[in-house]
Amino acid sequence: MTPVDTFARFVEVLADSLDDPPRYAEQLHLSRFHLDRIVSAVAGEPPGTLRRRVLLERAGHRLLTSDDALLEVAIDAGYSSHEAFTRAFQRAFGEPPSVWRRSAASFELAAPNGVHFKPPGGLRLPARRKVTRMDLLQRMVEHHVWLLGEMVDRASALPDATLDRPIELSIESTDDDPTLRSLLSRLVGQLAMWNAAVAGRPYDFSEERTESPDSMRQRLADEGPRFLATVREADFDETFVDAVCDPPEVFTYGGMVAHVLTFAAHRRTLVCGALASAGVTDLGAGDPMRWVAEAA
Repeated sequence: MTPVDTFARFVEVLADSLDDPPRYAEQLHLSRFHLDRIVSAVAGEPPGTLRRRVLLERAGHRLLTSDDALLEVAIDAGYSSHEAFTRAFQRAFGEPPSVWRRSAASFELAAPNGVHFKPPGGLRLPARRKVTRMDLLQRMVEHHVWLLGEMVDRASALPDATLDRPIELSIESTDDDPTLRSLLSRLVGQLAMWNAAVAGRPYDFSEERTESPDSMRQRLADEGPRFLATVREADFDETFVDAVCDPPEVFTYGGMVAHVLTFAAHRRTLVCGALASAGVTDLGAGDPMRWVAEAA
């Protein structure tokens, strides 16, 4: 594991345990000295300093967005008294918290590594490389060509009887016993799930089990524009920690978009087929080619 990989794993552990006593070295199976040396070299600040800064950023966000008492905010930030928190906050932000909260606009502090608190409970990490929208499209096409080659290679080892056998639906670990209802609800739920992950909120899958089309339409009206806004505004190379995962995982926005489009394409195809079997044929196979061309 490279130092950068170790640092990324440290940030995952940090996001999952901001309010717990630091045991990062133990959780990463490293000595305290070794972890401090790696994180300091990669991040430009020791683990303890990074954690205290993130906790102060979280406290700043709370001061900006709530009327919570300073003592309550101080204790949640890891300080045993109002006075200790005020001294640390003023050193970091330049003003006492009671003054700062009345006029501040941003809770982010200067950082040598780009790691910041991301409301409501995650962390935002700097990008390792720049990824444009065209880069993402190219990478998705490259993945398609690569995966197709791998599929052909594996098929070449199969007998003719297997190659020519009629296909029965068999999508390992994607959807169990799919129905038109479950596929449509999962397509909407996939957007809602990632919106929740970006925002650091939990997502309840149970609402997808018997969801009505009216409910799907209502959720899509809310979640669709929100997901589109993320795609339009995000830097695809920027990463975020999904603290809702167990354990937390680091994702890039570009990887999230590629994931959504890949599995959505499969589910959309099945839905179009199920609709056609039910006599609804105006959507065809759901081919986006003409839609994209008209939009352009």
